[in-house]
Amino acid sequence: MQTSELQQTNQEAKGKDSGRRVFSGIQPSGDVQLGNYLGAIKGWVERQAEKTNFFCIVDLHALTVGQDPEELRQQTRSLAAMLFAAGLNPDKCTVFIQSHVPAHAEACWLLNCVTPIGWLERMTQYKDKSANQERVSAGLLDYPVLMAGDILLYDTHEVPVGEDQRQHVELTRDIAARFNHLYGETFVIPEAVIAEVGARVMGLNDPNMKMSKSFSHVRGHAVRILDDPKEIERSFKRAVTDSGNEIRFSDDPEKAGVNNLLGIYKVITAKGNAEVEADFADARGYGDLKVRVAEVVINELTPIRQRYMEFMDDVGELDRMLARGAEQAAAVSVPKVDEIKSRMGLVLP
Repeated sequence: MQTSELQQTNQEAKGKDSGRRVFSGIQPSGDVQLGNYLGAIKGWVERQAEKTNFFCIVDLHALTVGQDPEELRQQTRSLAAMLFAAGLNPDKCTVFIQSHVPAHAEACWLLNCVTPIGWLERMTQYKDKSANQERVSAGLLDYPVLMAGDILLYDTHEVPVGEDQRQHVELTRDIAARFNHLYGETFVIPEAVIAEVGARVMGLNDPNMKMSKSFSHVRGHAVRILDDPKEIERSFKRAVTDSGNEIRFSDDPEKAGVNNLLGIYKVITAKGNAEVEADFADARGYGDLKVRVAEVVINELTPIRQRYMEFMDDVGELDRMLARGAEQAAAVSVPKVDEIKSRMGLVLP
């Protein structure tokens, strides 16, 4: 899409909604681990009241790869309990399950009809994932359009994402600008927001690999939110560092493991680099570093784990909270999808 079109649609959208809207999505697959929490969820909780926030459990996205139905149901509820336990408050934000709001699937089809297939075929994540599969579903190719629908339905201004999702937000911008050009100003052009701190927590067993739910089953790779304190301590004691003993932030690739540990400590304590380094000035080597980082992680995660258990013991209340979120999301997304249909010439009931 031409830059002039993007600028024009952004300028037209400025007066559309005086409040800044934020949309974030997370898949209910794999165990939620420290990287998810520090890279996304903790920031969501801290900023949930600053703007109008929509937090979506994107279960339709999870279907792009094979899923065991019962396991998917369990993981979806488990993730919802985890988000509420971490501190997301339904009185301050909207938390909902994607498939509970049919407007998302409708928006995907409508946006498919204005999205050139070439745009989808050049998506890096599609290329990477399809290269390792014998058969590729249409859903995997179409994943970014569904994501675009998720975002655009809420006139979203900001999309907090990791660096690996930036390309998908750029595609969303292109789709929105193309639609606005074809049918008139309809969508806000969203912006990707990459967190400066905590966006990339690295694996404890390989500090050059992002900590991922996909590898949370690998021993020593990740700390899972539901791990007990002893397991968390063991995980950090096994963390890869280097042959030195200097505990400070460094640009040296050999210090990636130490940087990762210090970065985890920094995000949880909300301290600056100098303060973090001062905290370890009396440390007797990497052993002390690992123990102290484990301690702050345990202190951070223990109350979350306890609240999670309480939510999972009362599934009825959990489902009521999610139904409330779906109702709030539908109040915004259903009128938007009707606007899209009307713009495209469909007869509304």
